[in-house]
This record gives sequence, C-alpha cells and structure tokens, in this order.
Amino acid sequence: MTRLVLWDIDLTLIDARGFGPRWYHRALVEVTGKALQRMPDTAGRTELAITTDVLEIHDSPTDEATVSAMFAALTSAVAATRDELAQRGSALPGAERALRTLAADPGFTQTLVTGNLAEVAFHKLESFDLHHHVDFEIGGFGAGSMHRHDLIADSVAKTTDRHGGPISPDSVVVVGDTPHDVAGALHFGAIAVGVATGRSTEDDLRSAGAHVVLPDLADTDTVVAALRP
Repeated sequence: MTRLVLWDIDLTLIDARGFGPRWYHRALVEVTGKALQRMPDTAGRTELAITTDVLEIHDSPTDEATVSAMFAALTSAVAATRDELAQRGSALPGAERALRTLAADPGFTQTLVTGNLAEVAFHKLESFDLHHHVDFEIGGFGAGSMHRHDLIADSVAKTTDRHGGPISPDSVVVVGDTPHDVAGALHFGAIAVGVATGRSTEDDLRSAGAHVVLPDLADTDTVVAALRP
C-alpha cells in the first residue's frame, strides 16, 4: 500500500473565509425561517457538529430530518456562489503544486478528510481547479460524525475496500491547519502534519502533538519530504 495522505480543505488548501456565515444564513432561513444570529466555532469541526450547534443556538430542532434539510440547503448555497468563491477566495500558496506532485507519485494515494459535506468539498476544490488531484470516492466527509477521527477511519475503510489492506495507521498522514486535525490523526494513530495557514500558530500545532509542522505549502519539496515514510 502506498502512503495515504488525507487533506483538510479550509485554510489548508483553500481560503474561503467570509463565505461560511453567508451559506449558513441562507440555509437557516430556508429551513427554519430564522435569520442567523451567531455562528459557533467552526475551525476543524465537522458539518454535523456545526449544523447541530447552529440549530441549537437558534432554538430549532436538531432531528435527522432538519439536519438533512440543512445539509441540502448548504450544498445549494455553496453551488450558487461558486463563481464568486473562485473570484474572491483563493487556493493557498503551493496547494495546487503539492497536490499535482503527489498525484503523479505512485508512492502516494491522496484524498480528503474534511469537515465539509462531500458535495461542498467538491464545489470548493473545483472553484480553484484542484478537484482533479484527489480521489473523492475514498474521502471522509463531515455529514457522518461529529468527530474527525471517525472521518479518518471511514476514509481508511473505503481505501481498504478499494485497494486491499490492511492499512497500518502509520502509513496514513493527516494534513490540516487546526489542533482538531492533529487530534483526529493522533486518535487514529496516524501521522499528523500541521500547516500553520489558519488561525493556529506553529506552536499551537506542535503543542497539539503534530509530528511535523509546516509554515505553509509553498515549498513543494519540503511538503513532499514531510509526507514520505
């Protein structure tokens, strides 16, 4: 088995800051008729956890049907703003080259472990032409659990089904910008690579237990070296 690299998206590969509250406002109004008053913390968390918090904050039901309706509305909101996202957001420096380099290297298999819904993840990466480089079919996405380590386990299980196994945890590398990404990796037994392109500093990521911390993805050789066995 090649080394399995699991990428976070937001503030690891792309910058879509400012869009999230707008998407949630539109979804909340559509599903509950209520205007968004406050967002919970979103950094490193799954869509299931964030959506549940948003509904609770706004005194709305958190049953499966309401959460599912929110997911559908969020996906529509993101799809409706893809052109604007492409214009006002950005791929982070080095992200495209890092993904392209790993995609061409038979020593790596790369996909996503992200708090985003699968459809939202696709829209975000497609906005910056990054979607070609990762295998969405074996990713771990944020609809299924409130805990990131469950998303990692889901991705590894899908990869095992696709490529055969077993996959040892130390052949799995999780790349993300928050302590939640690091904690998920450590819980699973994977290698945690922190990238200080979000709100967390390099010291924050080291303190969380990251095995390797990078300032960014700009130096492709350094990134690839960090991900190799």
